[in-house]
Amino acid sequence: MAAPGLIQSDVKNPVLRWIDQRLPIFTMLEKEYGSFPTPRNFNYLWTFGALAMISLAIMIASGIFLAMNYTPQVDMAFNSVERIMRDVNYGWLLRYVHANGASMFFIVVYIHIYRNLYYGSYKTPRELLFILGVILFLLMMATAFMGYVLPWGQMSFWGATVITNLFSAIPLVGESVVTWLWGGFSVDNPTLNRFFSLHYLMPFMIVGVVFLHIAALHIVGSNNPLGIQPKGPQDTIPFHPYYTMKDGLGVVVYLLVFAILVFFAPNFLGHTDNYIPANPLVTPAHIVPEWYFLPFYAILRAVPNKLGGVILMFGSIAILFVLPWLDMSPVRSMRFRPLARPAFFLWVISFLVLLYVGGKPPEEPYVTISRFATAYYFLYFLVLLPLFSRLERPLPLPESISRPVLHRGGGPLPMGAATAKPMEKA
Repeated sequence: MAAPGLIQSDVKNPVLRWIDQRLPIFTMLEKEYGSFPTPRNFNYLWTFGALAMISLAIMIASGIFLAMNYTPQVDMAFNSVERIMRDVNYGWLLRYVHANGASMFFIVVYIHIYRNLYYGSYKTPRELLFILGVILFLLMMATAFMGYVLPWGQMSFWGATVITNLFSAIPLVGESVVTWLWGGFSVDNPTLNRFFSLHYLMPFMIVGVVFLHIAALHIVGSNNPLGIQPKGPQDTIPFHPYYTMKDGLGVVVYLLVFAILVFFAPNFLGHTDNYIPANPLVTPAHIVPEWYFLPFYAILRAVPNKLGGVILMFGSIAILFVLPWLDMSPVRSMRFRPLARPAFFLWVISFLVLLYVGGKPPEEPYVTISRFATAYYFLYFLVLLPLFSRLERPLPLPESISRPVLHRGGGPLPMGAATAKPMEKA
C-alpha cells in the first residue's frame, strides 16, 4: 500500500517506484506504450510513424552540434560550413547526417502520408489527428527551406531569392511581405540571421505538435489496414512487445539505409551548385529547390500566371486540411473501394511525375506534362473522391479484425481461441 498522498505504482525497482509514486511517468509509459491496446493487423507501413520520431530526434541532435560551430553571417557562413567539414572533429559526419537526415525524414513522412491516404486514416474520428499531421508537414517544409539557405551556396542564395519572391504575387501587400521576410531590400545578412534563428526554433515547435499528435492518436486509437474498428479484446494486442519489436526491426533497416547514404553517397541528393559560395551577380543556369519540394515547385511552374501558380502550390497542401470532408465514403480502406483504389494509385503516379518534372528546366515537354499531372492532382481530391463517395459500391467488409488475421495464421490467439470452432474465411 502506498503512503497517504502517494500514487499506487506497480514498478518493481524501489528507486523507480519512489519516483513513480510522486511523478507517475513510468506508469504513464506502461499505459500508453506497454499495455496500450492496438489492432492486431498492423503492417510495416505503420512503422513509419516511429521512424518519423527517430528522424526528428536525429535532426535535432545533429543540428544542435552544428549550430555550435556555424556562423550566421553572409561573409562567413559558407566558410564556417567548410570549417565544420574539415577542421571540426567528426564535423563532416554531423553535416552529412543532418543534410541527408532531412531527405530521409521527408521520405519517411511521404510514405506515412501515403499510408494515411490509402487506408483512410483521416476519417471520423481521426480528423483532428490528421489535421495535426498536416500542420507538422507544413512546419517541416518551413524548417527544411530555412535550413537549405544556411550553407549560403549558390543554390541556397538563389533558392531563397526565388521562393521568398513568390509572396510578391499577393495583391496590395506582397512587396511589403517580401521586404519583411528579407529584413531589407534583398536577400542579405538580416535574412540569413532570421532564417538561422527560425530554423533552430521550429524543430522544438514540431516536438510540441508531435506531442499533441500522439495524444490525439491515443485518445481515438489507431486505424488499421482493414479500416474497421476493433470489436473487442480478440481484435487487439498490447503495443509491447509485439509492435515495439516490429518497430525495432524497422528502425534497424532504416538506420542501415541511412548509414549507406551518409557513408557511400552523401551528396547524391544534394546539388553541386551549393558547393559554390553565394554570388548575387551570377545566376545559376537552373534554380531548383531540394528534391522534396519539387512536386510543389512543378505545380507552381505549371501555371503561367504568378499569382495563380502560388495559389495552386499552397492549395495543393491546404486541400489536405479539408480532405476528411471531401471523402465522405463510410469505408476507410482503399482495399474495399473498387473505384477509388485505382484513382488513388493514379494520384500517386501524378505526384511522382510532378517530382520528376519539377527538377527539369521549364520547357517543353515538361511544362505540358506538369499541367496534366497538376490537373489530376486536384481532380482526384475535388471531383473524384466526392463523386465516388456517392456512386461507389464498396466490397463487403470483414466482420472483425481477428477473422482475416487468424485465418491466415498471423498474431497470437485470443483467449479461448484454441478451443473455438474453426473460423470461416472472411
